[in-house]
Amino acid sequence: MRRVSRITIAGVATAALAVTVSACGSSSTSSSSEGKSKGIGLAYDIGGKGDQSFNDAAYAGFQKAQKDFGVGGRDVEPQENETDADKVQRLETLAKAGYNPVIGVGFVYAGAVKEVAAKFPKVTFGIIDDNTVKAKNVADMVFHEEQSSYLAGVAAAKATKKNHIGFIGGVDIPLIHKFEAGYEQGAKSVNPKIKIESQYLTQTPQEGGFSSPDKGENAANGQIDSGADVIYAAAGLSGQGVIKSAAEHKVWAIGVDSDQYKQAALAKYKSYILTSALKNVEGAVYDLSQSVIKDKKPLTGEIRGDLKSGGVGIAQSNPAFVKDAAIQAAIKKAEEGIKNGSITVKTS
Repeated sequence: MRRVSRITIAGVATAALAVTVSACGSSSTSSSSEGKSKGIGLAYDIGGKGDQSFNDAAYAGFQKAQKDFGVGGRDVEPQENETDADKVQRLETLAKAGYNPVIGVGFVYAGAVKEVAAKFPKVTFGIIDDNTVKAKNVADMVFHEEQSSYLAGVAAAKATKKNHIGFIGGVDIPLIHKFEAGYEQGAKSVNPKIKIESQYLTQTPQEGGFSSPDKGENAANGQIDSGADVIYAAAGLSGQGVIKSAAEHKVWAIGVDSDQYKQAALAKYKSYILTSALKNVEGAVYDLSQSVIKDKKPLTGEIRGDLKSGGVGIAQSNPAFVKDAAIQAAIKKAEEGIKNGSITVKTS
């Protein structure tokens, strides 16, 4: 399957061009410039730059860090049907070239980060959405996605006119189960009898669950035909198809990771994007870059963003969402409960 959105992605090209690193082998484990940063190395997850969601949030942090710290950078796209060896080679190439930190965007980089970090002990590596690497020179950057998803569920339950909402996950894995669990719990806190459609697009990332807008659109069409009038998608690039479907049927979509109401490529659909469950991937990339380049005190170990720290949240961009007093009151109550511990959000 070609990894190309059926929704035109406009305004994505910028001065920091994505560079595809070839997957040719190399066994070298050191570099004369190791530890001296020439900028930031960023390797994208499935779906790549232009997903208007997870990867683009990382890219925003990458761009901001380059500008603020006066350094260069290289951001690298994934390849079709790539192997773990391809990921290893990609990260090795960035480290050898003098980039520091080197960041893998997505849990799929866990094995590659662990292997390459051991070869380049003076380089700081980061991985987003995985906390299993646990190396001295690695920052495991993870989030309480279930908390922002709980708020999305509250919003959906208050916005629905049919007491019937939907959830579409990109891939059937524990990480995305957290989104579903929080969403369902939040919705049922408003209406215990609410009907919730739930569907995963694929069983594995390689099948395109995070990179196929057509799969997202078809799934959303089915849920809308079944009666859902608010749909939350945690599906990366595939979520664009969900948003497209929601707009065509004039029902609500809830975005994920980035504030999708503000994304240029989704502008023609934004009137139907109620809100987005936010994950501060931008801040994670920026903060790790600052710790290495400016502060000279690299962050390492598990770094977890939650609602209290601003690591996750709910977007307040759509005027219809902001002006709805009932939704805002319910969101505020839920936020307070999560922050003070009176609400414990499930992760599965």
